[in-house]
Formats: sequence, C-alpha cells, structure tokens
Amino acid sequence: MPNLESYPPVFRRKHNDFDPDESVQDFQECYHSDPVPSLDLGSLNLEKLGDACKNWGLFRLVSHGIPETLMSQLRSQAKNLFSFSFESKQRLFTNKPAAISYFWGTPALTPSGAALARAPQSINWVEGFNVPLTQLSDRNQHFQGQQDPLFDSFRLSLEEYGKHMSRIARTIFEAMVRNLHLDSTQSHSDLSESTGLVRVYRYPKFSKADEALGMEVHTDSSVLSILNEDQVGGLEVFKDDKWLLVQPIPGSLIVNLGDMMQAISNDEYMSVKHRVKVNKNEERHSVCYFVFPGEGSVIRSSRYKPFTYSDFQARVQHDIEALGFKVGLQRFKISEDA
Repeated sequence: MPNLESYPPVFRRKHNDFDPDESVQDFQECYHSDPVPSLDLGSLNLEKLGDACKNWGLFRLVSHGIPETLMSQLRSQAKNLFSFSFESKQRLFTNKPAAISYFWGTPALTPSGAALARAPQSINWVEGFNVPLTQLSDRNQHFQGQQDPLFDSFRLSLEEYGKHMSRIARTIFEAMVRNLHLDSTQSHSDLSESTGLVRVYRYPKFSKADEALGMEVHTDSSVLSILNEDQVGGLEVFKDDKWLLVQPIPGSLIVNLGDMMQAISNDEYMSVKHRVKVNKNEERHSVCYFVFPGEGSVIRSSRYKPFTYSDFQARVQHDIEALGFKVGLQRFKISEDA
C-alpha cells in the first residue's frame, strides 16, 4: 500500500476507491515497441537529428555521459522527499522564499514556482518539486533550516546533475543551430543555461487510470526539455494523429523540443504534444530539465511577432487563468492575411 499521508488530500480520497481484488491490467501491455528515433550524443549525426526534430519533435538520447548511478540516485532521493507527509511538504516548500517549491494537481506554474489554480475537474494526477538550478548554491534557502542529511545530498545530486544537463542541452542546441544555419551569435542567447530548472515528479498510482491523466495534453514552453524517468512508463506523444507510448529504456534520456525551439526554427522543428498516463499498479517518478532563452533575448521569426520568453510566459499564465488552458505560440503568430 502507498503512503497515503504523503498524497494531497484530493488524491487520498480518490485512492480510497481502489479495490485490491479487482482485475487490474497494466495499460502498457496494449502497446508495442515504439519507433522513437534514438541518437548517440557521443557521435551525434546531424541528419538524423534534423529528421527527429522535424518529424517527431522528440528523440531518445544514449551515450550522454551521465553516470547511471547519478540518474537513479536522484530519482531515489526525490522518491524519499515525496514520502514526507503532504502537510510537511506544504510547510517546507510552499509560499516561502526557498530555492525549491512544491506543487501538485497541475504542471502549470508561475515564474516563482507556485502552482496556477485549476478547476477541480481539471486536476492532474501529479505532484512535484520545482528547482531553479542557479539558486542551489545558496544553502540557506533550500529547506528552511532543516538539517536532515537527505536535503543536502539531494542538493548535491541536483548540482552535479544540472552540470550534465547544461552540457547536453548546449551540445544538442548548437547542433540544431548548425542544421538550421542560424546566426550562432544571436543563438547563444536563445538558450541560456542560467534559466535551467529541474522538476521532479511523482504520479501516484490510481486503480481507475482511464479516468485521470498524470499530466494533461500540452507542449512544453522551453527550448529543450530532457527527461530522466523510471521504468514504470506512461509518457505518450501525439504522432500521425494517434497517441504513442514512449517505452522507458534504462540509461537513456528523452529529449523533446519546446515552443521556443519551434519559434526559433521558424516552424521547421516542432514542439511535440505529449501527455502522461497514470498507472494502475505503480507510482511513476521522473526528473525533467527545462532550459529557456536568456532574459530579454528577443525571438525573431518570419512567422511570429518578435517576443521574449517573458512575454510568452505572461501570455500563457493569463490564458490559463482566463480560459483554463494554454494557447501558446498561436498568440504570437503573424496572420497570413497581414
């Protein structure tokens, strides 16, 4: 049985509907092996990279140079943090000037890391910690004076992991710039490692998995997002008018392109629609790195009005609060009739 006290109250109530005697079939059994393209960072093939970015907006990355021990250690430490009672997580990480913020029920956050309010019927079956990597160097901000060694080991793991993520994101982005024949000087500010953040997620198991989504259908707002997941699975991408389950492969990463990359590429590359299904039998844990354009960096494209990421972020937040969903790049699209 899961530690229900660690779940947000809404999740606890729904979990009580679980019947341990009912016949449960893992939804993953309904899928075959996925054809997601796989790229080797150690010998990155530009042609294959371009094809993956144009046709998928996502690819699997191997030979990335991150020790498997660090990847699994970070997921394990996050799992231990999630096991704290919900009330403890609220007290430690919510509405305080800490480097790490706690959220649940939605992946949509304000620039400060607070969750945007959602209607009860649109709650996502997820909780997480939001970690801006540049703030990790200040030990006094992290856990409000808590002395548990778990906190410090988690911080150290995040710092090491963040360095790997910055290296990988820069390597991939510079290869994309070459493929797209972009101005390398301007492009340097189109991806800024100083904006990098990590979000660690837990998706509680739910017996009625078909009635809930761990994360609703969306595109990421980032330039790049890099996912490190456990073996439970649940990530799905929308490809050729159907949903495809991305099979977890030990030691690999999943890289997906975000809205900023689509705009930077003048729509040559795609920001992929994706979602996360919950599992009937197991909790899912994942760690995702997001990186964005530098503050004040203006994205210019023949298809979009000039805008900064801050402009985009403000518009997305406004739409979610006013409409209940993200409109995204369409808000900045230049009309074909103009």
